[in-house]
Amino acid sequence: MSKWSNYINPTVRQIPPSGIRRFFDLAAEMEGVISLGVGEPDFVTPWHIREACIYSLHRGSTTYTSNHGLLELREEIANYLGSQGVHYNPKKEILVTVGVSEALDLALRTLVCPGDEVIIPTPCYVSYLPCTELAGGVPVTVATSMEDQFRLTADKLEAVITPKSKVLLLCFPNNPTGAIMDRQNLLNIAEVVRKHDLLVISDEIYDRLTYTGHHTCFASLPGMQERTIVLNGFSKAYAMTGWRLGYAAANEEFIAAMTKIHQYTMLCAPITAQVSALEALRHGKSAMQDMVTQYNRRRRLVVHGFKEIGLPCFEPGGAFYAFPYIGHTGLTAAEFAESLLLEEKVAVIPGDVFGPGGEGCVRCSYASSLEDLTEALQRMGRFLKRRGLHNSKVVYL
Repeated sequence: MSKWSNYINPTVRQIPPSGIRRFFDLAAEMEGVISLGVGEPDFVTPWHIREACIYSLHRGSTTYTSNHGLLELREEIANYLGSQGVHYNPKKEILVTVGVSEALDLALRTLVCPGDEVIIPTPCYVSYLPCTELAGGVPVTVATSMEDQFRLTADKLEAVITPKSKVLLLCFPNNPTGAIMDRQNLLNIAEVVRKHDLLVISDEIYDRLTYTGHHTCFASLPGMQERTIVLNGFSKAYAMTGWRLGYAAANEEFIAAMTKIHQYTMLCAPITAQVSALEALRHGKSAMQDMVTQYNRRRRLVVHGFKEIGLPCFEPGGAFYAFPYIGHTGLTAAEFAESLLLEEKVAVIPGDVFGPGGEGCVRCSYASSLEDLTEALQRMGRFLKRRGLHNSKVVYL
């Protein structure tokens, strides 16, 4: 019989495994590792949210829901989005999904035809390029830079548009850089979107983790709601990663098309997670704000700490990631991450796994305790000192 690999779809065969998971798996095999790798809150889901789940099980809520999700939940999602300046019909314009990951996959498969170009600012979340390829699209990357605070500019967007351009995929606040976009930046982008008749997928999972300025929902910009699919969820703001619950909001035709795929693959998101998300939206604001306050303290600690030990780092305005520059060490991002893990047992993620623009940087999640972050910075300082780089006065140009 031929090799099993010969039977596998060539598109799947050529997609590399996640660079994040490689370092996560390495760290999991070692004792005493402080992981700044995986983007997961170190908080447990607040008790009242877990209690709502437990109570729903006692009541026997173990059935399917509508393909779209519980109407009560969609109504609360619509209320939240309304507070962000954009209004959706919860019956027809919101779809509850199994995490934002499913929402992204559905959005791409709904919009992208073979050969369509999807414009993706980088550095970006590791799944964006592979999911585009799996949908038959062609990812077109636009490298952002530390000099521009990792923001997409209208000029850079305009420069990559071709007759095949169809979708712009945005993520702000950004994973992995923590970059944010202010309203004027987004208005400039919206003008290019309108000019070239692009569609937009806006991943706003970190919207409530914004520390400087105010988050602007892309669909709230003039003329953008009709051409935008907004993705969001509960994993980051409410420490609900394992519950796997997200949602998409868009015009009725987009949501109806996405639901066709959803009903033949997932059918519906788990009812227990939906009940818990309903509790989070109704009564979780205080606990969420407490967690955001803690992230903000950690953000200031790590940015200051990196600069002190000689790693230039722009100040992230959102999410829970810092993206320090390590190019002056003489190591590639992969060499830096692997050596740091083996020598000092600190796990970080090489910036180049997030696409062009990430070279020479590493992603460090500060969703860890202050104690662990302080210890990690001390270990990284030792690591740099052995190379004669501790407290170096390097300025990123």
